[in-house]
Amino acid sequence: MARVALVTGGSRGIGAAISKALKAAGYKVAANYAGNDEAAAAFTKETGIPTYKWDVSDFDACAAGIAKVVADLGPIEVLVNNAGITRDGMFHKMTKEQWYAVINTNLNSLFNMTRPVWEGMRNAKFGRVICISSVNGQKGQMGQANYSAAKAGDIGFVKALAQEGAKAGITVNTICPGYIATEMVKAIDPAVVEKAILPHIPVGRLGEPEEIARAVVFLAADEAGFITGSTLSANGGQYMI
Repeated sequence: MARVALVTGGSRGIGAAISKALKAAGYKVAANYAGNDEAAAAFTKETGIPTYKWDVSDFDACAAGIAKVVADLGPIEVLVNNAGITRDGMFHKMTKEQWYAVINTNLNSLFNMTRPVWEGMRNAKFGRVICISSVNGQKGQMGQANYSAAKAGDIGFVKALAQEGAKAGITVNTICPGYIATEMVKAIDPAVVEKAILPHIPVGRLGEPEEIARAVVFLAADEAGFITGSTLSANGGQYMI
């Protein structure tokens, strides 16, 4: 019986690559999305993966959305917390709206999404929770105090929850991508990418969404049960710990 996987922000960018890779690996996949109905519809038409719309920063919306996925596909055994936003700005100009939007979507969503599936995983004695953090949660980034704080919080969440889930057969891990060739990064001025970003990446290129997706498939596998509380850096050597 195929395991059920739910990917937040799963219809675009890194999330879309994760959803596709999990389906190719034999999982029944559901992709959550926040607001781009056209992109979600196109994704479902292309892949056959059902999409579900809700705001991951809203606990009640997450509980209701997860219940719908469970009713359609079955109990969620693999949860990929991928959804994230940026609201960049130098701290002396950052508004509370910029701060809380990022904290609520990028950090609080981990509670909102994981809490409703946690008891089911505990009862089943199996679960995989994979959180997509960022290199900037590891090293910090000017103009991203909100984003770096949230992504660093993701790592702390994983390390703590992994200890709680271990005896119940639940692994909790995080992946920290560097600069990945998604729509968001491709929107950066190519001259800036060439002069200010690539020189800091030892492998000399941007990462591909599929490279992050392959890491997720590895951590989601039944055979990855001895790996928990880990942070996997996938940044081309940009930041080594």
